Formats: sequence, structure tokens, C-alpha cells
Amino acid sequence: MAQLRIALVQTNPTVGDLSANADKLLAWTREAAGRGAHLAVFTEMFLTGYPVEDLVLRTSFVEASIRTLEESATRLALEGLGELPVIVGYVDRAGLAPRAGRPKGAPLDAAALLHRGEVVYRTAKHHLPNYGVFDEYRYFVRGDRLPIFRLHGVDVAVAVCEDLWQDGGPVAAVAQAGAGLLVAPNASPYEKDKDDVRLELCARRAREAGCPLVYVNQVGGQDELVFDGDSLVVDETGVLVARARQFQEDLLVVDLDLATSDAPPSQVAYDAGDGSTITVDRFVLSKEPVAPYEPVPAPLAAPLDAPAEVYHALVLAVRDYVAKNGFQSVILGLSGGIDSALTAAIASDAVGPSRVHVVLMPSRYSSEHSIGDAEELVRRQGVHSRVVPIGDIVSGFEKEIELSGLAAENLQARVRGMILMGLSNEHGHLVLTTGNKSELATGYSTLYGDSAGGFAPIKDVPKTMVWELARWRNAHHSPLFAMDVPAPIPENSITKEPSAELRPDQRDTDSLPPYEVLDRLLDDYVEKDMGSAELIAAGHDPALVTRIIRLVDLAEYKRRQYPPGPKITPKNFGRDRRLPITNRWREQA
Repeated sequence: MAQLRIALVQTNPTVGDLSANADKLLAWTREAAGRGAHLAVFTEMFLTGYPVEDLVLRTSFVEASIRTLEESATRLALEGLGELPVIVGYVDRAGLAPRAGRPKGAPLDAAALLHRGEVVYRTAKHHLPNYGVFDEYRYFVRGDRLPIFRLHGVDVAVAVCEDLWQDGGPVAAVAQAGAGLLVAPNASPYEKDKDDVRLELCARRAREAGCPLVYVNQVGGQDELVFDGDSLVVDETGVLVARARQFQEDLLVVDLDLATSDAPPSQVAYDAGDGSTITVDRFVLSKEPVAPYEPVPAPLAAPLDAPAEVYHALVLAVRDYVAKNGFQSVILGLSGGIDSALTAAIASDAVGPSRVHVVLMPSRYSSEHSIGDAEELVRRQGVHSRVVPIGDIVSGFEKEIELSGLAAENLQARVRGMILMGLSNEHGHLVLTTGNKSELATGYSTLYGDSAGGFAPIKDVPKTMVWELARWRNAHHSPLFAMDVPAPIPENSITKEPSAELRPDQRDTDSLPPYEVLDRLLDDYVEKDMGSAELIAAGHDPALVTRIIRLVDLAEYKRRQYPPGPKITPKNFGRDRRLPITNRWREQA
């Protein structure tokens, strides 16, 4: 057995900012070296950020990725860090001839080993995910090689992200080749309760490979995706050894006792168990084990509970969307209701109350308690606020065009949207849209009104979870939040009956069933893809099934025009669930 100190570098890259990501590589490698690491492992496609989508189809982008990788190897050596081996993800190319059905330029989701100023080895992901939010057959060709390099007497194998999530492939080859350690750079997006799934997966793969497994995951927000980190290490029996914190950058340093090997350098092809062949390339960086040393205690961060992790995910998503897109401030309409109250709290926790602007836009139908609840939130959180009554503006429209019923109600929402977008244009604020997933599913929103904006923090949050998150935030705080305020959401915003207040005495239940009933049905129809007969068999009211399916299906055109927002459920609207707008299929019981 030999000791190795592994540094898991859980970091937050920015897509396309290769220079800044390379600077991060240098800084974090320096910290890993300062803590005595023998190997530093960064995340999947760290140098380019992930996911880069159609950027990989640009020759200039792939060339810049390769160039940045090679320059980074040189920089590490010039900074005196060349002796510390570094595994880092980037985009490469396969050098294959163009043909129909192959992504332009044959890009590779690649990882490289940097050592002593050189790119010692390059490998690429074998399994390409093509489900849910992933579309990697569009972007990459798959790799067919597995590096196993000897480091201080220990044979270390490298497999990239999805190669853990699928049977066969590189992990099967690791088991056959007999490596002493498997490291896996990842960019695995967050969704509710996924941390337990990851741990079980890593434990199973470690047992299959017959060696400890190091799982290093990205952290940060990228458009609709949030990455929660939660990097971890398990031993060869699948027992959890170390775990990093969620939703923040972290350097997890772990000492492991690992089996040594004297197998000669070689190149051997193995049956990958998935109908393909994996070629294992063995090579040696260093043969001699390190001198015995006193190991450091392995950090074991406790995972957050369900509402805490969802709330942290939403805060991180807003913070990174604002920062990475160059906004200095955000703005939203504040109605006194629970959705805008929760959105305001998330925004204040993400960027600080001094950078949050809210607009109170009372109409002729706004209740006194709605105005009072909105003012109370402003007092509690300390955000910037202004009042813009919309009654006269709406009357001005009504003098020129006759509208009634739903059209008149929607006019009020559109006036509010116009005001927010105008203030955004004037002051450069990012408009945050405040609609929740239950409303988005059923079309209970107004195009170019309450659906207008640049980012939708609670777009993937069902209404019942909105209340849960509000109660959680009123009872908890986190050092990761920019707002140090207890109970930032007025209790009346949480407990009162929800209403759009677009007509006298309006209630959401005038148009929708109680949200407890609605959200259970939406979960089965949207998340689980149940058909009408299945929904009825599951116990849902047949008449309600017919009605809600019709509402959801007809609202597809609205969802296509909704701003992006962070994914926190297994199936969000947008990247996960994509249905045709022009569509005559109707569910039959």
C-alpha cells in the first residue's frame, strides 16, 4: 500500500472565459500544492466551462481550448507548480474526416494530464449522454481510450462524468486492468435529491472497479443549469470517505492508502461490455511511493436537507446569472403575494439588498393588505423601492381601445411588464420574472406582462414548494447569503390566499384547483409523463385530469417565450421537456 494526497478542486468556471478559467486553474493548483497534494483533479471541461453548446462547433473555439490547455501546462511549470500532476477538462478534437451525422470538427469532451510543463496525456468521454438536459451526440464524438498512469507507485485511471453513469465502458476496463484509484471529473447538474443518487452510483462503481473512486463536480450557475459541487470520495467497498460542501467552491484534500502496482507500461484493448472496445494506455509518471506521513482528517460535509438545497440552488443561480452576464442590479414587481416575496428574498440573498430594486404597482383592484405586505417586505429586506400606480395608465389604454373580461385583466399585467422593462432599459437592471412552475404549466400568466423579464428564479418551483421555501428561509440563514436578515418574508404573504388581483375579489382558485391538488397532478403529468388513463388510475379526478391536461398542452406557446430559469426538478420546462407547439395530439382516458 502507498499513500497519496488527492486534491479535489470543486470550482466555478465561466463558459467561454478561457483566460479567467486558466487563471483559476493556476490559483487553485497553487493552493493544492500548498496543502501538500500529490495530484490535483479539476472538473469536466473546466477550461471552457460547461455546457458550451454550439460553441464546440466553432473551429476557433476548439483551437482556443487546445491552446489554453497547452499554455496552462507551461504556466504551471513557470510558476513552480510543474511537479504537481493536474487533471483538467477541456474541449479537444478527434481529427476525423467530416461526414454526415458527425458533429462539425469532431469535438471531444476531453480531459488532460498536465505535468512538468507538458500535456502528458489526453483522453475523452466515452459515453455521451443524450437524455434530459443533455444533447451530447449533437456536439461530440466519443473517446475509446482509458489512461492509467502510475503516480508514486499507484496506478490511477481517469474516466469522465457520464462514463460513471452508464454500465460498461471505461469503468469495466478499469476493473479488468486493475487500477489502484479511479478519478472522475464531472459537470453533473443539480436537481432535487440527486446527492443521494450520486453517492449510491459512486459506491457501486467503486465496487465494480475494485478501487477507491474520486468524484469531482463543478459548482455554479450556467443559464438554466445549477451545479452543486458535492464532490466526494468513496473507498473500494463503496464507503463514503470524504465529501465537499454544496453550492460553493471548495478544495477537498483527502489522504488515501492505495494499492501499488508493478505492471509494466502497456497498451491493451478490453471489451467494454457495451459493444465497444476500450484501449487502456499505461504509462509511468513516478514509481517510488512517497515517504510515510501523517494523514489529514478527511472533511465530511453534511448534505443540506431538501428545502435548504433547493433554496441555495436558486440563490446561486441568480447570483451567477447576474455576475456572469455583467448586470449590476436586478428589478422585479412586488405585489405583496408569495411569489414576488420569495423572488425578492432570493435576489437579496444572491446579490445583496442594495442591488435589488422593487416596484409596487397598485391597480384599482389591489387590496390594502397587498400594498401593506409589499411595504413590509421592503422594510424587512432594505431593498430599493418605488411606487408606480397603474390605474391612470390602464385608463389611458381603455380610452383608446375597448377591452373586457380576460383581455382587460391582461392589460393590467402588460402595463406592469412595460413599466419594469422600461426601468430596465433606463437603468440597466435585470428584470426578474416572478411566476412559479404551477402557473407556467397551466398558462396562468400573461405574455408580455407578468411573464416579461430576463431571468425567472422560481420558474421550476411548484406553488406548494414556493410556500415551503418561504417558510424555510424565514426560519434559516446561511453564510452563503448576501442578506443577513431574519424572516425576510412577511408572514401574511405566506398565509393569505393567493390572488392575481386583476378583477374584484379574484382568487387563484377561481381558475385553478387548490394547489395541493394541482401540484400532485402536474407532477404525475409533467414530471412522470403519465397519460390520461394512467392519471385517472393513479387516483386523480377524471374531469380535473381532462381540464388540466388541456390547460398544460395549450400553454406550450407561452412557455416557449418565457425567460430562462434554474432547473431544480427532474423535468423542467425548456431543456428537459420539449413538446411541439403545433400539436393535435390529445390524451384520451
